[in-house]
Amino acid sequence: MVFEEKMILNGDPEEEEEEEEDMVDPLETIRQKCEETEHCVHTRERLEACETRVGSRSESTEDCTEELFDFLHARDHCVAHKVFHSVK
Repeated sequence: MVFEEKMILNGDPEEEEEEEEDMVDPLETIRQKCEETEHCVHTRERLEACETRVGSRSESTEDCTEELFDFLHARDHCVAHKVFHSVK
């Protein structure tokens, strides 16, 4: 009984899902823009080259942790300077 009342007061759950789809996380948008900067493109290329190299070997102890951290650091450094301008 209480659950039904909440459903009536809150409206149709399908309508709520449609509204949520229209919302875009500003952090994701800024991350995508930062990934297109020169420094991030360079670190992503190094990461992809490492992944290709490691993936081509059948037995390898090498992983691409350093390259991944370099890319994430470059991207997050860029994001840090831009993210708070979009916060209300």
